[in-house]
Amino acid sequence: MVDEKQQHERQLGQVEAGQLDWLFPYRPSKDTKQLNPIVLAYIGDAVYEMAVRQYVISQANHRPNHLHRESIKLVSAKAQARNLQKLVPFLSEEEANVVRQGRNTKSNVPKSANVNEYRQATALEALFGFLYYEKRMERLRELVELMMSEDDNSIHETDVVPEDNE
Repeated sequence: MVDEKQQHERQLGQVEAGQLDWLFPYRPSKDTKQLNPIVLAYIGDAVYEMAVRQYVISQANHRPNHLHRESIKLVSAKAQARNLQKLVPFLSEEEANVVRQGRNTKSNVPKSANVNEYRQATALEALFGFLYYEKRMERLRELVELMMSEDDNSIHETDVVPEDNE
């Protein structure tokens, strides 16, 4: 009990100093590299959503319906697949491997997305989950900035996400 209390006090000190690696003090049950890609995508979905919401709030128009509408555009499977394609040239070998594993993981595809887009979106979420649990916050920030650096983040119906035959 004393160890838990001391650990909690250290974490509080880290929060005050701005040094906490995760938002909350709950570690995964396994080493990050041992987690199923779907588990990484599960936490990565939340990390991605937080990044998108912060980005949308940083823009000029803050009406609630506008915030929601713009967020939805950026978190759809189509938008995530498009954003992953922007990041691929900048990924390390390790990151590309996480993306490949996330993309190849079996999962149920919702009716609102096609199979390829959904697999690409899952891959992006797995990458975000991996980086989050590996405490690579600076790298996460770099990737978010790369995704959001496009002048036009709107989703175009003519955008095609390339098939990956791996």
